[in-house]
Amino acid sequence: MIRGIYTAVSGMITQEAKQDIITNNLANVNTVGFKKDDLAVRSFDDMVIQNYDKVVGGKNIRNIIGTLNNGSEIDSVNTDYTSGTIQSTGISTDFAIDGRGFFTVNRNGQNYYTRDGHFHVNPQGYLVTDSGDYVSCEQNQRLFVGNNEISCDPGGNITISDHNGNVVGQDKFATVDFDDYNNLQKIGDNLFEGNNAHTANVTVKQNSLERSNVNTVNEIVNMLTTMRTFETNQKVVQSIDETLDKVVNQVGSVK
Repeated sequence: MIRGIYTAVSGMITQEAKQDIITNNLANVNTVGFKKDDLAVRSFDDMVIQNYDKVVGGKNIRNIIGTLNNGSEIDSVNTDYTSGTIQSTGISTDFAIDGRGFFTVNRNGQNYYTRDGHFHVNPQGYLVTDSGDYVSCEQNQRLFVGNNEISCDPGGNITISDHNGNVVGQDKFATVDFDDYNNLQKIGDNLFEGNNAHTANVTVKQNSLERSNVNTVNEIVNMLTTMRTFETNQKVVQSIDETLDKVVNQVGSVK
């Protein structure tokens, strides 16, 4: 009976963690380039149930009755890298990657990767992210735009022109990709870090942004399912607790 409480509580812990992930997904439904997460759950290893009631040759020997499952546990948090819908914004410093790949940004000399192409020009004239990280290009870790105009072709090639149309600078986004996205890890601010990044030619769309790949309806359905599962496990714990109370205070009482 006590083991039943452990099993139900482990289910409650798992559902609570899943609820946190769903909540985070919903909170980022409007975050540019956000990739939703999902919780992978697995069961604990089954436990062998046995006794020594079986008698052979006048001796009690081990008798395996069967197995008992000890509930569920969190296995891993998996990120869905499916592309979101690309939406036109008409803003020249907005960029989206169509298909695989990531933009490279630099923070304190360290490279990170993002699908969030909502860039802008900071007061010093450099192209940066919303968090102030510098957008990296193949020739420069910091792309200087100044008061000039920026244009980009589908290959990620950047042209900086003055207001008279004269070209004052050229570069290319430092776009990368990974053979195995399982090597990537979210670090916050819509950034990823990972090993074995390799230069990749991607399709870049200017004046556009990639929307989050979170499906609001699906997440709400998952939230309701998670809440009901949690409540079911909670009722199991309450039921066992009430039964134990009767065993201790009523059945076991001396009259």
